[in-house]
Amino acid sequence: MTKTISVGRIKIGGNGPLVLIAGPCVIESESSAVRHAKAIKAITGRLDIPYIYKSSYDKANRTSMRSYRGPRLKKGIQVLKKVKEETGLPILSDVHCREELDVAAGVLDVIQIPAFLSRQTDFIIAAARTKKVINIKKGQFMAPWDVKFAIEKAESAGNRSIIITERGVSFGYNNLVSDMRALPLLGELGYPVVFDATHSVQLPGGMGKASGGESRFVPVLARAAVAAGCDGLFLEVHEDPKCALCDGPNSLALKDLEELLIIVKEVHSIVNPLTLPSPHRGED
Repeated sequence: MTKTISVGRIKIGGNGPLVLIAGPCVIESESSAVRHAKAIKAITGRLDIPYIYKSSYDKANRTSMRSYRGPRLKKGIQVLKKVKEETGLPILSDVHCREELDVAAGVLDVIQIPAFLSRQTDFIIAAARTKKVINIKKGQFMAPWDVKFAIEKAESAGNRSIIITERGVSFGYNNLVSDMRALPLLGELGYPVVFDATHSVQLPGGMGKASGGESRFVPVLARAAVAAGCDGLFLEVHEDPKCALCDGPNSLALKDLEELLIIVKEVHSIVNPLTLPSPHRGED
């Protein structure tokens, strides 16, 4: 069983309820951020699902330098602060460099280590030293058992408030695949495991100067991941994915969120807690 991590009043891990981390990929405007947060909060409130709002103030790892990155640190953190003040929701965003950690930690409840930085030793340690909850996105290039080294880096700073998020693994060029065996394997590392069902259907660089995606598979993978025993779901949700400024092709439409959450909550109630059996040691 994984340990329980507190994000404000939300408990994730152990025998707790399924937790949702969701929101638009990137901040498009203050009004958009607040609108999405309130809409998703209303849905999760009806379904009694703990909810953490997520959105990036700066997507510093876009395929092209001409891609929309967001409002950047100064303005973006103020938008996230506004969301927190108006909704009371805990806030998660990814941080891409050490220089931004102090400012970001003043507002964020969860600091996310981007997948591409999941092996950056000094950055992980610096993020952990903020004493905030740290969400480590497993790199597309990492095996589940290699995540223990990223965990050790965060723990070395005295931080044991850690979440691990699986988001698929590189499968040839411009493609990802999700191995559901990774979820219980990550769970054996002792921390809550979240499944990112939207980045897992991303096609990195699949549109040439931008990433593509196959959002129709989001519900399929979300259901499978919850059945495999994850502690939470990470979803990029947008009211109009076709008009989203970032990651629209792999985002879940807001109108489809409630139906999916009803299903995965029921699945979670059936399979939780789920542990991985010991390896079979039969005779040859």
